[in-house]
Amino acid sequence: MNKVAIAALLLGSLVGLAVFGPMLDGTTSADSTESAAPPPPLAEAPPVLGPVPDLVDLDGWLQTEATDFGDFDGRVRIVQFWTFSCFNCKATIPHLQEIYADAGPRGLEIIGVHAPEFDRERDPVAIAQAAADLGVIWPIALDTEKANFRSWQGNRRFWPRTYVIDQNNQIRFDHIGEGDYDELAATVDWLLANPPPANS
Repeated sequence: MNKVAIAALLLGSLVGLAVFGPMLDGTTSADSTESAAPPPPLAEAPPVLGPVPDLVDLDGWLQTEATDFGDFDGRVRIVQFWTFSCFNCKATIPHLQEIYADAGPRGLEIIGVHAPEFDRERDPVAIAQAAADLGVIWPIALDTEKANFRSWQGNRRFWPRTYVIDQNNQIRFDHIGEGDYDELAATVDWLLANPPPANS
């Protein structure tokens, strides 16, 4: 094969990649125009994984009038431990935005517990700016000394770690890292549609 033919073949491959190749969000341009299908519903109630710990020794809150974790009692909540420089944390944000847009009007609240990995992530002004840049519009609890990051997660600690809390303060979903977005959304949907009896 001569050099011209090889160049034409390479150019064709690059054009194909540009038109149909993977995008940053893992989709391809060919399917980016399709609307996302709703997650399949859960076949049964999500398991009860235990009572939710409190959020203590916080350095305040951003993007909310709340002053205490208890201010959100009685609602379905996604609680995610994150930090703004974490690549994996940032990758979850578009999925949380989608769930929040859908389920927020139905009673969901998301609480981002910001637990810094690096010193530069401790500044509330930097956190607020990062939240604005990333499109994080839900309440943020400032866990500057990582007291809750440690007490909630024990010896195995991760950014991000995502929980779903039901209306009775029971953990119903616990996921480390990225992924499982359909199960996360389906858990939220199930709890909103099937609130547990009080104190069950």
